[in-house]
Amino acid sequence: MNEIQTIEKIFRECRTIAVVGLSSNPYRPSNSVAAFMKENGYRIIPVNPNEIEVLGEKAFPNLSSVLEKIDLVSIFRRSEKAGETVDEAIRVGAKAVWMQEGVIDGIAAKRAESAGLMVVMDRCWARDFAKYKKGILSVGRF
Repeated sequence: MNEIQTIEKIFRECRTIAVVGLSSNPYRPSNSVAAFMKENGYRIIPVNPNEIEVLGEKAFPNLSSVLEKIDLVSIFRRSEKAGETVDEAIRVGAKAVWMQEGVIDGIAAKRAESAGLMVVMDRCWARDFAKYKKGILSVGRF
């Protein structure tokens, strides 16, 4: 997990992103990162049972209720809740899971990898994407 090749493949191939824990609060990291994803041409699907609409997109209470194919599940939840989301991502047939910076669950990551999903953990999608676009993506912290 967290291999540069995997991260680059996610950026190239995963165009529809379900953002679990996406908040309508513009001061929350989930909102600013998802807005950045959307600005860069990705389809964003908010997944949060406490929201109706975020960033102009209909919100869903869980991944299972999303009607379209999900490429990537971006997780903005506490680490202890990430495993539940990973299991649901596996069930709905997502291609990849991305546990945002500070979200760490090695056991869930291994489950996802064993199920054939690409996995990124404890990294910021927006920061990595910006570096990817500039051709300077690296494994280390920023």
